[in-house]
Amino acid sequence: MRATLIHAPGDIRVEDVPDPGIIAPTDALVRVTASCVCGSDLWPYRGVSKVSRPRRIGHEFVGIVEEVGKEVTSLRTGQFVIAPFLYSDNTCPHCRVGMQSVCAHGGGWGGPDRDGHPVDGGQGEYVRVPLADGTLVATPEVPDDALVPSLLACSDVMGTGWHAAVSAGVQPGHTVVVVGDGAVGLCGVLAASRMGAERVVAMSRHESRQALAREFGATDVVAERGEDGIAAVLELTDGVGADAVLECVGTGPAMEQAFGCARPGSTVGFVGVPHGAEAPITTMFRRNVGLAGGVAPVRDYLEQLRDGVLAGGIEPGKVFDLTLPLEQVADAYTAMDERRAIKVLLEP
Repeated sequence: MRATLIHAPGDIRVEDVPDPGIIAPTDALVRVTASCVCGSDLWPYRGVSKVSRPRRIGHEFVGIVEEVGKEVTSLRTGQFVIAPFLYSDNTCPHCRVGMQSVCAHGGGWGGPDRDGHPVDGGQGEYVRVPLADGTLVATPEVPDDALVPSLLACSDVMGTGWHAAVSAGVQPGHTVVVVGDGAVGLCGVLAASRMGAERVVAMSRHESRQALAREFGATDVVAERGEDGIAAVLELTDGVGADAVLECVGTGPAMEQAFGCARPGSTVGFVGVPHGAEAPITTMFRRNVGLAGGVAPVRDYLEQLRDGVLAGGIEPGKVFDLTLPLEQVADAYTAMDERRAIKVLLEP
């Protein structure tokens, strides 16, 4: 089959790789009908995260179940399924409290499983899914093509934005600030609005992203960054600050901006992959501002988000503003790296 590998920073290739098959009785084989490039994929692409050897990449996909292992009970061939960006058994002590992202038996796409067998990356034609019963979420029937982008968004960015809002304690009537205008930040805007926030401030200086943020429920947009951005938020909130802040970038300046916008007693929900970010413990102590979040347990939210998409309540697939065939995945990375695209959907 064809699949994406990253060889070095800036070097993305689609190559022939061995066809996957069922290895463990708890596996499923999924034919990928749509995948995508994530903002976190850009860290190794830009050389921020080390690339020591060619490896498979991609962790967001949806598709059709082609085969199941003999111990798989909740899935059948022909079903359309959504794969969270991590696989999990959904039964271990961590999963049972909603932390599937740190499943005792789970793992990530593109690396070896716990028995040393290779696991496919999501940017390919097929994926062997370990722990399929605990990982995959099926739709009641194969959805219309128009719904596929939004169901794909639920595999990561919508669930991650949702986790930021949950972690920050967003409540009806709140004023919420979202730091970051990538796909996760925009989904954070959508999540906060869906949770009943009265005011949602999107921090963005890109017109197309500002427009989508407003479509997703942002009531205000702040284009400034750093101290100027903090000052603008404080002016909007009569000097008080936000009741909840969503940090969706992961850099030091983004974290500083998030805490600068937070009112005393609020919480910063952080989901940006940390790169040079540190928790400002002294600020947290003096101003009684909390910090919560981390790797989103997307599997815990997936049924709820799936149902929201199928009912027409949310349309997170609007973050996909470019669609390319898998064979042009290198162009997809370039477009996102150069910020010519918010998020790129890949078709087989």
